Amino acid sequence: MSKTKDTKEDIAEELVDAATVEENAEVEALSVEDSLRQELGQEKDKFLRLFAEFENYKKRTSKERIELFKTASKDVMVSMLPILDDFERALMHIEDDKEAEELRKGVVLIYQKLLTTLSQKGLAAVEVKKGDVFDSEIHQAITQVPAPSKDLKGKIIDVVEKGYTLGDTVIRFPKVVIGQ
Repeated sequence: MSKTKDTKEDIAEELVDAATVEENAEVEALSVEDSLRQELGQEKDKFLRLFAEFENYKKRTSKERIELFKTASKDVMVSMLPILDDFERALMHIEDDKEAEELRKGVVLIYQKLLTTLSQKGLAAVEVKKGDVFDSEIHQAITQVPAPSKDLKGKIIDVVEKGYTLGDTVIRFPKVVIGQ
């Protein structure tokens, strides 16, 4: 009976050893599978981050490009502003002269064409009237003079030079005189 007992114990030990080996193999397989899943997750995360970064780059460069096209003509527009000012001064002086009616019509026509062309390219005058409240973010104060009346204190008394915007950007602030 001792041989049979030893054999049964040996068989039981072999079964336990075999089960342990299988469990270890499964654990190793699971750990290899888990490590591969973890690596895959890390690679997916890297990919998603890289993809998001690239999308942000595309949006940013597209936005910069659009802004560049909008303001590409800024230098040309700024150099044209003194010409607009000269036209406006010429029109004021020509209106005083009644003999030069045909000349006035020609100058007005040229001025309107120039103004229309520049406005089609995005140039717009900043509307400022006498009596408006002075805002340092929109206006440039040239000087302060005593206000003719109390209701004009801190308000615009005179507009010395018109201001202009190109798209949403102010390219020249209106120069104003404010009441003190």
